[in-house]
Amino acid sequence: MADVEQVNVEVQEPSQAPHGKHGGHPSVKEYIRIAVVLAVLTGLEVAVTYTSVGSATLIVVLFGLAAIKFALVAMYFMHLKFDDRRYSRFFLMGLALALTLFMIVLILFQVFLR
Repeated sequence: MADVEQVNVEVQEPSQAPHGKHGGHPSVKEYIRIAVVLAVLTGLEVAVTYTSVGSATLIVVLFGLAAIKFALVAMYFMHLKFDDRRYSRFFLMGLALALTLFMIVLILFQVFLR
């Protein structure tokens, strides 16, 4: 019979596992706080749509609130704030490329001349 060698494996809890270059990730309490901020910003967006401001002002305000919400989600839920800066740069380069392509398509179809 062949000898069977016993192997001891230690299992680490996720909070104790080494993260390499990762920084500390947010706690559950911080995630809840971010979710509350996102809910308040969404409520503010809905409230702004019921005001009697001009359409240009409305669009600027809604885009601003959407940009804030986007930044919060990207930083915390996608962990870009805590990971290596290269990931943030790759993400921003892809975003810039997508926005550039979007603007080129809008210009080609003469959307701004209508």
